[in-house]
Amino acid sequence: MSQLAFLVIDIFAVTLLVFGLYFPRHRRRDLVVAYLGVNVGVLAVASSLSTSSIGAGLGLGLFGVLSIIRLRSTELDQHEVAYYFCALALGILGALSSASVWSTAGLMALILVVMFIGDHPRLFNSYRRQIMVIDAVITDHLTLVAHLEQLLDARVHAANVQRIDLVNDTTIVEVRYSCPRRVKSPAHLGAGVPAPPRVDATTNSGVGFGVNSAATRLGAYR
Repeated sequence: MSQLAFLVIDIFAVTLLVFGLYFPRHRRRDLVVAYLGVNVGVLAVASSLSTSSIGAGLGLGLFGVLSIIRLRSTELDQHEVAYYFCALALGILGALSSASVWSTAGLMALILVVMFIGDHPRLFNSYRRQIMVIDAVITDHLTLVAHLEQLLDARVHAANVQRIDLVNDTTIVEVRYSCPRRVKSPAHLGAGVPAPPRVDATTNSGVGFGVNSAATRLGAYR
């Protein structure tokens, strides 16, 4: 009966992890199958090995090797690796029938809470990371940071040059930056706020005329 309870708790936890946290936030279908398969596979094999003479250590070691091969097959982001190991941990906890049901459920809940907070969209949502290819060779770090801040319109926290191509005049750089908070326009702040005055294109010297002013001039020539 206790083994069945562990199985039910693990299935509920991995379902909440995959369909409640990961997929609504990241929308990658192929990893949904991977997370579910890894969790159920680890749970099944670890449960069978825990009652056999082979030992659970050998089985978990084999699954560790398989997980390394799986992670090397395709490129995964760091948050996807975190979900991957959480699915592994849930499966291992579900196979430990020697522990109490409440302690296992508490540890699984702790994993879910940590992933809910750590991968929350509002946590450090203004911070970004990009690999950019600049159509220029910039060797000075301060000049590179100033150029990146002008391009991104953001504050650059780190800029690591990965490659400088002197033949094609390009610089490949990894950028970590934070976007500034945009101030909402008066239309979004509520009704009753007067709109800013409209500036006609003809009043801007040196800028050029708009479409309506150009049509007016064309009619005058006629």
